Amino acid sequence: MNVSDKYRSNWESYWSETSDETGEAIWDCDPALSAEPHTALLLPHADPARTIVDLGCGNGTQTRYLATRFARAVGVDLSHAAVEHARRATPDGTVEFQQLDLTDSDAVRALHERLGDVNIYMRAVIHQSEPEARPAVAAAVAALIGTEGRAFVVELTSGSRDVLRRAATQAGGPGPKLQRVFHHGLKPADADDTEIPRLLGEAGLKVLAEGETVLPQTEDLADGTRIDLPARWFVLAGA
Repeated sequence: MNVSDKYRSNWESYWSETSDETGEAIWDCDPALSAEPHTALLLPHADPARTIVDLGCGNGTQTRYLATRFARAVGVDLSHAAVEHARRATPDGTVEFQQLDLTDSDAVRALHERLGDVNIYMRAVIHQSEPEARPAVAAAVAALIGTEGRAFVVELTSGSRDVLRRAATQAGGPGPKLQRVFHHGLKPADADDTEIPRLLGEAGLKVLAEGETVLPQTEDLADGTRIDLPARWFVLAGA
């Protein structure tokens, strides 16, 4: 199945109304807090001579870091507007960006045919995907890494709901960045904790390493503490 028109339009409207300013998207944190430590967890299991594909790349902040650690980096996103953000922010052309619906198996297969078995970086994509689309997203990871690539997948856990609830109900309500997420109908931390590992297993992915972490956001709570969303990470291999 492909994603619904409503889901696609929610992301298009979100990115279309987001400026190019660094950190305006609430998840657009410095790579030192995200892709850098994640890469340190992936590299003991992955060949850096392989291309790495950033699934759900947004404006490409993390993808550009990945390009410094792997032979080549490609960022893909459902949203055309996000891809345009990423391209504007990468004028030297060191990273390739393209629009891709991870639930479009033909498009995923074509990308694999072009790039071969790749490494994957996927940060917080499954948890906010439509429930019906989540198996296809997990299957896309398996299809792209094939037998030789490795994947790093990190997803929000149910503990994030408590943090988001606190942020949404604090005095004055949610901050402007989180408010925009809700305004555009995006649903963070929507998947149950048991669902992510189940979907990965059903896609034929084998867990090589896993652990708990947080995903730092670019907005603070009213008391000045940064919004850090509890998450779980997995390093994965194909069957």
